[in-house]
Amino acid sequence: MKKAVFLFLSLVFISFQISAQQKINVVVIGAHPDDCDIDAGGTAIQFAKLGHNVLFVSLTNGDAGHQEKGGGALAKIRMAEAQEAGKRFGVTYKVLDHHDGELMPTLNIRLEVIRLIRQWNADVVIGPRPNDYHPDHRNTGILIQDAAYMVIVPNVAPDTPPLKKNPVFLYTEDGFQKPTPFEPDITVDITPVFDQKIYAMAAHESQFFEWLPWTNGTLDQVPKTEKERLKWLSEWRKPVVTEKEKLSLKKWYDDEKVKQIKYVEAFEICEYGKRPSDEEIRQLFPMLGN
Repeated sequence: MKKAVFLFLSLVFISFQISAQQKINVVVIGAHPDDCDIDAGGTAIQFAKLGHNVLFVSLTNGDAGHQEKGGGALAKIRMAEAQEAGKRFGVTYKVLDHHDGELMPTLNIRLEVIRLIRQWNADVVIGPRPNDYHPDHRNTGILIQDAAYMVIVPNVAPDTPPLKKNPVFLYTEDGFQKPTPFEPDITVDITPVFDQKIYAMAAHESQFFEWLPWTNGTLDQVPKTEKERLKWLSEWRKPVVTEKEKLSLKKWYDDEKVKQIKYVEAFEICEYGKRPSDEEIRQLFPMLGN
């Protein structure tokens, strides 16, 4: 009887190990609570639905992003919104306590980023390029780039075990043309989960229905009911598929599938991380082609 129980537990443990090894660990890093949601929310939902592990990280607490509220009170609101969004996306959401609008690519924050990537045992790290209208976005891109490679160096942040291999680092899409335009190396169909992405983003009420409309001069256009707000947000935030993205889609999906794709998220491979082959990309993004 004891041998049978031992054998059963051993099989369970081996099965668990195999299952854990098959999990893909993804870290998405943004400057503010809601940045990860906008840039990679649909892709994150699909990873989560397939049973993989996704961590959203905001490097600031968002305590400056509002026309009326601010400081610690706003930071608490934005933390609560991020946690609700994380539930809706099916991801873990972590918000660091650095001031919004004051983020700098310091050594201490770089070490924080390195530790987070290591703790998540990341296979893929996603974040913005270091060219953007917002200094926090630019400095987030710099911090991620500076963490690339260093995540495998044992003597850097030695209190957290280094990764055995460098993850694939990816940039999220932007429209800035200088010094170089964004190139979509990996383009993911998010059409099936677009409505869920919008619903999850809507958890950031202070941003999508207050602050950002105020900055755009459209605050008076924000609907009152949840249903109308979701429709309004969907129209506002729906991505336009570019010609470059259409070409990229043909690499990852068959022609019939491409015709049905309405919404996408695209990523550019950062040269500072692992340079994956097409086959490795398909393994890391199992939703491609489906």
